[in-house]
Amino acid sequence: MGSESATEVAAERPHRVVVLALEGVYPFELGIPSRVFGAAGDRYEVLTCSVDGGPVRTNSDFSVTVEHGPEALRTADTVVLPPFDTAQVTRELRTEITDALAEVPPGTRIVSICTGAFVLAAAGLLDGRPATTHWALANVFRSWFPQVDLDPDVLFVDDGDLLTSAGAASGVDVCLHLVRKDHGTAVANQVARACVVPPWRDGGQAQYIVQPVPGRDSSGTWATRQWALENLHEPLTLRELADHARMSLRTFARRFNEEVGMSPGRWLIQQRVDHARQLLESTDLAVDDIAGQVGFATGTSLRQHLHAAIGVSPLAYRRTFRGTLSPST
Repeated sequence: MGSESATEVAAERPHRVVVLALEGVYPFELGIPSRVFGAAGDRYEVLTCSVDGGPVRTNSDFSVTVEHGPEALRTADTVVLPPFDTAQVTRELRTEITDALAEVPPGTRIVSICTGAFVLAAAGLLDGRPATTHWALANVFRSWFPQVDLDPDVLFVDDGDLLTSAGAASGVDVCLHLVRKDHGTAVANQVARACVVPPWRDGGQAQYIVQPVPGRDSSGTWATRQWALENLHEPLTLRELADHARMSLRTFARRFNEEVGMSPGRWLIQQRVDHARQLLESTDLAVDDIAGQVGFATGTSLRQHLHAAIGVSPLAYRRTFRGTLSPST
């Protein structure tokens, strides 16, 4: 009998994530892939490498010793580039980084966190593609790489085989997103609980530029947002939201945008689409039934909003996102 195919062999081992630690790496973000993917049981294997296999100086007062050199990148299913000190950010890549990236096989999924996007852009991998990075570096990024479609207002951008995320904790967001994409909502929620983090976060980077999202503040919109989430099946007009918050329409809209980074209407649609996606992944409910549960008037309305958000129909989404790496049940 013939030998096993490469696909069959790959299916027998965990999905391999290789993290490339560069000089000045931030220790917190360096550990995110191992922490998040490691909480998914034996579904993933996480390796850490450097450009030469030697110790890597972090942006703190210590170095880290890694077990692998750039050759580990040849075996990766997903490569993660954690951020590094802004003093190390350059417009042109150093030779050793270029050589390391050359080890990554074509078609490998690549993920950057924060300043890691500068590496991908300098390597030409983001040309003509959507991406994000930390909002504070957006102007520099745009001036250096105008050929990249930068959106500094989001927590992460998923462009298929290339994913970029914003600063610090957005690395958790994008890793959880990949777990959800690979194995479905149930597994991602388990991972989030194990890591004591929310499965997803509302809004984008805009909410962090001026001020953080307020907590349980009676003068803000937090309580109204929680109330809206509990009543997504209702029409919920802007007037009803403002009345619940005991604010005028104008004041409510302004405060909401300041706190969340988007308008109330856009936020409501996003929450309804997100809830619909969860139900498509975790239930066998008909599209019309899901539409009613999340507050869309008809199944047609749900189809239109889902397609506008992610470019696919509900049925196509259900087939794909119940866990692309999970065995059929």
